[in-house]
Amino acid sequence: MAPEFAGKTALVTGASQGIGLAIAQTLSAQGCRVALNGRNVDRLNAAVVALPGAIAVAGDVSDPAQAKKVVNDALATLGRLDVLVCNVGSGRSVAPGMESFDEWIRVFAVNLWSATNSVEAARHALAQSKGVVVCISSICGLEVVPGAPVTYSAAKAALHAYVRGMARPLGSEGVRINAVAPGNILFDSSVWARRLADDPQAVQTMLARDVPLRRLGTSEEVADLVAFLASSRAAFATGGVWKLDGGQTHD
Repeated sequence: MAPEFAGKTALVTGASQGIGLAIAQTLSAQGCRVALNGRNVDRLNAAVVALPGAIAVAGDVSDPAQAKKVVNDALATLGRLDVLVCNVGSGRSVAPGMESFDEWIRVFAVNLWSATNSVEAARHALAQSKGVVVCISSICGLEVVPGAPVTYSAAKAALHAYVRGMARPLGSEGVRINAVAPGNILFDSSVWARRLADDPQAVQTMLARDVPLRRLGTSEEVADLVAFLASSRAAFATGGVWKLDGGQTHD
């Protein structure tokens, strides 16, 4: 049997490390030729070396002009685009009550506009291939998560609304769009790696209290769900927000 994504191509934004890199690795392992996007050229080039046929396309997709260039550069080499994974995001923000207008703009640029810019730039190519968009979001956009910055939570809630709202217009072009909302995911550079190093007992206490499965998720588990949603096995799924949180949230 041929690999699931044999002959297919993908662009993964925010792919030089962490969840984005795991997604690129999983798609590549299933036969997809992948373009990895990020801002750190050295990390991108190091990531690409290990993936057969992969390419690096540097750029900041939170800027509309750069998003267009990233997509065009990917298309120039790949020739087509079947899968777009919008993975750029960051939960870093200011202390509660210190949210300035500029901070709202910054957080929305990273967590919402990076996706909307990428989809808009890739829309024609995706329509030609009858392709798929998967946006990486967060459970913080589904319900209040203690300690999560309100700017980040609002941006991810807006991303969910965008995905749901775009399902109809993109569907009329033969393109599917879904979001994955991860919970607490462990990888080398994650906040959970730092918290485990600093206070492992506090992490275990939180997991026992808040997460029915009582563990952290992995970037590979996120990647597996993304690969499923991008595959023909999910051909009737669009406009959904798919949780991956061990049962933490109740939305």
